[in-house]
Amino acid sequence: MHSKIKTIVESRSFVNFITYLIILNGITMGLETSKEFMANFGGVTSLFNTLVISIFTIEIAMRIYVHRLSFFKDPWSIFDFSIVAISLVPLSAGFEILRVLRVLRLFRLVTVVPQMRKIVSALISVIPGMLSIAALMGLFFYIFAIMATQLYSEKFPEWFGTLGESFYTLFQIMTLESWSMGIVRPVMEVYPLAWVFFVPFIFVVTFIMINLIVAIVVDAMSIINKKEEEHIVEEVHTAENHTNSELSLLREEIAELKALLKASVKS
Repeated sequence: MHSKIKTIVESRSFVNFITYLIILNGITMGLETSKEFMANFGGVTSLFNTLVISIFTIEIAMRIYVHRLSFFKDPWSIFDFSIVAISLVPLSAGFEILRVLRVLRLFRLVTVVPQMRKIVSALISVIPGMLSIAALMGLFFYIFAIMATQLYSEKFPEWFGTLGESFYTLFQIMTLESWSMGIVRPVMEVYPLAWVFFVPFIFVVTFIMINLIVAIVVDAMSIINKKEEEHIVEEVHTAENHTNSELSLLREEIAELKALLKASVKS
């Protein structure tokens, strides 16, 4: 029984079925935002959601039965278990927020699509490096926000009147959204040398810092790919060694058979 269920859970067709079900559930969740659709097909949608969560629950139960305690040692399995557990909580008073959290089921695509899982693993692995860059970027923002408030708060209080407003304005400039015509050029009409402040800020924060984050993520992806290649090479070597050992045993058996044949011929 255990081996049969394990074969089903690990089969490609079963994984594809779960993947398609997640995608279909995502489509129905999008349709649920339409009042007209819910007025016509609300009952069918509710029944389909019940069917989906029932299948997901059965799938998780099968995986727990197959993997036992090792299921709870795998972070991806725990993630799947948590998503399904949230969906099982009744939508009664005090739990209305869980109706919104049902959309988290779509994140299960990350666990069933290997490429998505690889990208998420890379992002998780670079969190320490990204935090260091974020801290450095925060320091730059803080310094430039203080300077901007002191320099431009009198003439442009809506953008630089307080430290918080300066932070938000600098964040908008960092995203390059209407930074020139919307903010910097109006400031330069009053302070012609304002470009000396804004251009270095954009160069450091937007180009250098963001590219550092991208470089860290790319480096993490290359490390993961290298580990996968090493794992594949190791599996190939293991299979080759196993094949060589089987050939050696086969040669020994053939030699023994030849010896027995010679002995029987002589007798």
